[in-house]
Amino acid sequence: MMKAYALGLYEKAMPSTLSWKEKLEAAKEAGYDYVELSIDDSEEKIGRLDMPKKERLALVETMYEAGIPIRTMCVSALTRYSMGNDKPDYVEKGMEILEKSIRFADDIGVRVVMIPGYDVYYEPSTLETKRRYLENLKKGAGMAEKAGVILGLETMENEFMNTVEKAMKYVTLCGSNYLKIYPDLGNMTNAAVQYQTDVLEDMELGRGNITSLHLKETLPGRYREVPYGTGHVDFAAAIEKAWDMGIRRYVTEFWYKGSENWKEDLQFAHDMMAGLLDAQTGA
Repeated sequence: MMKAYALGLYEKAMPSTLSWKEKLEAAKEAGYDYVELSIDDSEEKIGRLDMPKKERLALVETMYEAGIPIRTMCVSALTRYSMGNDKPDYVEKGMEILEKSIRFADDIGVRVVMIPGYDVYYEPSTLETKRRYLENLKKGAGMAEKAGVILGLETMENEFMNTVEKAMKYVTLCGSNYLKIYPDLGNMTNAAVQYQTDVLEDMELGRGNITSLHLKETLPGRYREVPYGTGHVDFAAAIEKAWDMGIRRYVTEFWYKGSENWKEDLQFAHDMMAGLLDAQTGA
């Protein structure tokens, strides 16, 4: 009988020196159902988007051999090459990355391409950067519609899009069946503390428009590399709410930082979140 949910692992939770076969096998060994691929702003990761067809086929074959697929993709390269940037060459590069990401996703079977909710990151946000972001987001949604690949807006750590409510503005303005929200629970929790609002109410505003949920631990003002159980994110309440909303896909987002016990870290994260998800199914 098919499991009632799918729990994925962020690629960067594992050493970058591993081959894809080794990464997939490690994720499967820890109990995960799929892996989330990273396209960050390094030349090595962006270069993946130019992978020849034969290598793409070999990657798909590796998934089948390992018995676990790559099913989501995080395109954080669009932080640097932001779609609202005032620099035309950065926007052009960003749109090229987005188009190639959608094509790559289509080729290897990725369902959701997550893109960061930034009009700009390293530069000041203005009315013009916001307008440009929306214009290019609509173009990106058109690419996704043609490919049949869903774009998911990630809630980030800045004022532009740190809540589901803010992301819903752009989902509404684009009006595309292929543009949805892929929120980061840790970032949302920090925003709720900042604004004195309710995380679960914020989630509710995205009902019917949330593809999946990033399960990341945070602390007020700290958005990365907080070990599970040492932060302030209420995973149990958020997962219960997400389940009620029909969300069945989740990814544990954390980073490998050189620990010799990284495999144990994968197992711990999997078991913690799988336990909370199993509680929703009565397993």
